[in-house]
Amino acid sequence: MRKIIVLSMISLDGVMQAPGGPKEDASGGFKYGGWTEPYGDEVYGKVVQEELKPADYLLGRKTFQIWESYWPKHSDFWPGINEGTKYVMSKTRKKSDWKKSVFLNKLADIKKLKNSKGSDIQVWGSSKLIQLLFKHDLVDELRLKIHPLTLGNGKKLFDNGTIPAAFTLVDSIVTPSGVIITNYKRAGKVKTGAVKV
Repeated sequence: MRKIIVLSMISLDGVMQAPGGPKEDASGGFKYGGWTEPYGDEVYGKVVQEELKPADYLLGRKTFQIWESYWPKHSDFWPGINEGTKYVMSKTRKKSDWKKSVFLNKLADIKKLKNSKGSDIQVWGSSKLIQLLFKHDLVDELRLKIHPLTLGNGKKLFDNGTIPAAFTLVDSIVTPSGVIITNYKRAGKVKTGAVKV
């Protein structure tokens, strides 16, 4: 079984929209595109380079369209992006000229992919797809870069699809610029109890 790993850059209030640049995703009137740029430093860069190793990807249609128009021409920064298989959840798209793109159109396709043999699957961007994955308990790991700012509006990592679920912290680091980089693994159900004072 393959793990589904969500990688996301988020603000303190959970916004994940357009971290990379002003024109990345201005939908909904979002005006803070590129909000991660001031927090780049050597430690952050090393983590990102580790995440850019070749992998397979599960993407929503909108994220795929952003990537499809950008990454084939910029693979010098991310050499493995063109080699990894891009699985795209879409009810409207069926094909792409970008090599190694496979289109899925229902939840059962994602479950079949997860239960297949192969490398782990990374989810980048894709806010609506992430909500679907959370709703159906298909997220095995969260690799988050939590930036020290709030953005108010924008697409959020934790929104209408999130179910109660426990995670265990596997690794964490704080960069000199104040970004908390974490890796959480799914750890069963939420446990409750009374706090003793």
